[in-house]
Amino acid sequence: MTRRAILVIKGDRSEAIAASEKIAAELVSANFELFTISKVSLKQVTACDASELPASEIVIVLGGDGTILRGAEIAREQNIPLLGINLGHVGFLAEVEKIDLKEVSQSIISKDYVLDSRMVLSYSVTRNGAIVNSGWALNEVTVERNSTTMVDLLVEIDSRPLSRWGCDGLICSTPTGSTAYAFSAGGPVLWPEVEALVLLPISAHALFSRPMVVSPQSEIVVLVESSDALLSADAIRKFPLQLGDRVHIKKDSSIVKLAHTKGTIFTDRLVAKFKLPVEGWRGE
Repeated sequence: MTRRAILVIKGDRSEAIAASEKIAAELVSANFELFTISKVSLKQVTACDASELPASEIVIVLGGDGTILRGAEIAREQNIPLLGINLGHVGFLAEVEKIDLKEVSQSIISKDYVLDSRMVLSYSVTRNGAIVNSGWALNEVTVERNSTTMVDLLVEIDSRPLSRWGCDGLICSTPTGSTAYAFSAGGPVLWPEVEALVLLPISAHALFSRPMVVSPQSEIVVLVESSDALLSADAIRKFPLQLGDRVHIKKDSSIVKLAHTKGTIFTDRLVAKFKLPVEGWRGE
């Protein structure tokens, strides 16, 4: 029986291409058909557009967290696992440690991997009462300035006004995204298992502009009170906003399933990523 897998490769990294060739050889020998949306040429791997991808059992990403976000689009659409392979830069979505590519291939062939479900955001933009754009995000949805001047935003939570800010923008992130853009802007780190949203104004001119942790059952609405702004979802899906637009953000009903060759602990990811001082720890 033929099985299918999808490769998403950071094509400008030679080590990603080399690793892809090794994994492709192992999987093809195990009767896999392989497909990719990446602009690379690999033996026994069929290149196609995302809309042409056949139903598959797993997405394999070779690259950093940015490449993984592109792979997540496919994984969510097909409701299949996504396995990110670490190529030297420790991220939060790929494997923590460099691992043997043959071990990765065998894990995929035997389906011997651990699944880690991640929350997803959905958003929509209403203009004059009609929806003009909608989408989703694994990391974050931001409403930010689209010019050199700050943007004016009024934020509502659960149909009640929270605050009006003149700011560089506003981030609404998932726990997964709490270690991405939201972290850089001063937000809290949320463990992936926490069911919550992070709401964070960026460089707000206000007495109250602290990061907030919001219930996943809440709906956040951002009213644009400037002449223009920009909506960005995972820095991939973008939409220009106008005065009077309303951006609705909430937890989506779907998830993204991350796959790991073995169980991982988020604390270990933090320590590895930020080189936290744990020398001398006497734990088992």
